[in-house]
Amino acid sequence: MNNNPDYIIIGASVLDALALPVAPNVFETGSVAADHIAMHTGGDALNEATVLASLGESVRLVSKIGADYAGNYIDAHCQHLKMDTTFLRREASLETSVNLVLVDDLGERHFVTSPNGCLRKLYPSDIPDTAFFGARYLCFASIFVFPAFDDDALAKLLSEAKKGGLILCADMTKPKHGETLEDLKNSLPLLDYIFPNQEEASLLTGLTDCDDIADAFLQCGVRCVVLKTGAGGCFIKTAWERYCVPAFPHARCLDTTGAGDTFTACFLDALNHGMTLPECGKFANAGASICIEQIGATCGIENREQVMKRYQMFS
Repeated sequence: MNNNPDYIIIGASVLDALALPVAPNVFETGSVAADHIAMHTGGDALNEATVLASLGESVRLVSKIGADYAGNYIDAHCQHLKMDTTFLRREASLETSVNLVLVDDLGERHFVTSPNGCLRKLYPSDIPDTAFFGARYLCFASIFVFPAFDDDALAKLLSEAKKGGLILCADMTKPKHGETLEDLKNSLPLLDYIFPNQEEASLLTGLTDCDDIADAFLQCGVRCVVLKTGAGGCFIKTAWERYCVPAFPHARCLDTTGAGDTFTACFLDALNHGMTLPECGKFANAGASICIEQIGATCGIENREQVMKRYQMFS
């Protein structure tokens, strides 16, 4: 265990029960066949932490799970990867969330989640200031996942981390209640990097064009906007730079679960290795392309050499 990690990843840790391919008529018959049914670790924070650890980075996971079988599975997974789990809170009265992930024949995933497990139960009081010590980067992986982390709570957390000089990042899911940029007016100005996918960012900003979306975030005070555009790759913009980085063109999409989290983790890894922004985007796209070729959120990433080899295959 490394008590002075490069990365602090905060957010959700769950198990994913995946089935694929699942036809649209799944509820019209009493039984359907799937080529693959398996259990894997999941949750945006655990996914990002897993990929970073697999790339050889030192990681502290700040999350909450239950003291049950699923929680034991997650804890063992983290220990195997030598993550710092000092702030992985285990609560006996809480059920570790298990997501059902139904993957269609195009590789797109559809989630069935429960609001009663740990997926929605991380609170500001679960994260002491000491969780921020000793790192270079902090990524809050779960904007809009935890109801207790509204704008004020998130801004307070980020402000405390900023006192330690950390580079502050955030990933997000779709807004749950029609939130807009105004609902993040206190926390967005604290972020150095934000990693929404295009759909999430469009819902939040009310805009569709990548330039317009990025400009809206930049006007709120975010230093660098990294839009994940799926098969299009990614779009990166700061006040001075603008890049469209294409996706790896030869990937065979089997399962998109975890692709966005893998992208974010690989981008952060590339930053830590001194790559330029377009190089970071290219490395992140390489990692995401490996992810979608395997079943499960993080099963594809083995080490940094593997991702670098794919990175070097880009024209």
